[in-house]
Amino acid sequence: MSKRHDQNTGTRNVSEAHRFDEQRLHDYLVSHLESFEGPLTISQFKGGQSNPTYLLDAQSGRYVLRRKPPGKLLKSAHAVDREYRVISALYAAGFPVPRPLLLCEDDEIIGTMFFVMEFVDGRIYWDIDLPGMHADERAAIYDNVNETIAKLHNCDYGAIGLGDYGKPGNYFARQISRWTGQYRASETGIVDAMNALIEWLPEHIPEDDSASIVHGDYRLDNMILHPTEPRVIAVLDWELSTIGHPLADFTYHVMAWQMPEIGIGSVGLAGKPLEELGIPGEDAYIEQYCARTGRESGIPDRNFYSAFNFFRLAAILQGIAGRVRDGTASSAHAAQAVKAVQPLAEKGWQCVG
Repeated sequence: MSKRHDQNTGTRNVSEAHRFDEQRLHDYLVSHLESFEGPLTISQFKGGQSNPTYLLDAQSGRYVLRRKPPGKLLKSAHAVDREYRVISALYAAGFPVPRPLLLCEDDEIIGTMFFVMEFVDGRIYWDIDLPGMHADERAAIYDNVNETIAKLHNCDYGAIGLGDYGKPGNYFARQISRWTGQYRASETGIVDAMNALIEWLPEHIPEDDSASIVHGDYRLDNMILHPTEPRVIAVLDWELSTIGHPLADFTYHVMAWQMPEIGIGSVGLAGKPLEELGIPGEDAYIEQYCARTGRESGIPDRNFYSAFNFFRLAAILQGIAGRVRDGTASSAHAAQAVKAVQPLAEKGWQCVG
């Protein structure tokens, strides 16, 4: 397995910054969570969630606690109550998410708002080429991952009580404006390709104004697979979810096929022997999704969606560089982020053609 897999798999002792009064949590769960029974042992998941996530081992079973981090935060960030709301609605609708158990909005219990959900036992893969598997198993997993995002986008969000979960319509105009502002606020140097994308994108937004629930970060390492079957049993990390454009969500997911080597996160599928691995090619994967979501004409303006996603990711990483400049993030993290902005922007501009 890769270094990234080792760094993110399993649990560790709770970090100093994320500790809280464990006895107080135990007492709260005894009185508020049906069938809960101590004693309680707490560890922290290693995975890179921005919302600290803990494993609770108790006499009555295993649970997962996800909390807003302590400290000064952006007003709309880390909204664990929104996460709890969306997984509650999706769980009731039969979509694969962990079963939600409890939302606590009282900051006095562990210092910040949190929710508790069931622990889902299964496999999480941090390497998207799924090392050590047979080709037919990889093919079946990717087929089910595709089926799962199609199911999400086909879900009638109004019918499951999420009609006011976000603003449908005009999604790309709002997103381009937002990320352009973020980029300009954190700019540390001139990136010609980024400036070109900032000019080009608003003028080329497709007329398709579809709306659906969007996950916002739909990647293989944000889902749990069945222990033995090639099937997604829980999609995790709904922090960026909203009502948005399904093709923004899906084409962000498809970036895995396009991602150049830029030294951040997981290595993409570009240049991998996909046929030999059993992983579908990008075009075939898109066709599967379109068939499942009724998009008979495929994805027109695909260059726009790809360019937008590389622009968005470059803007996010530039934001990290800006936070370092302002003294609110580590310089080691920033050096990587700054290095990635230009190749991402250039890849986005190449997508324009």
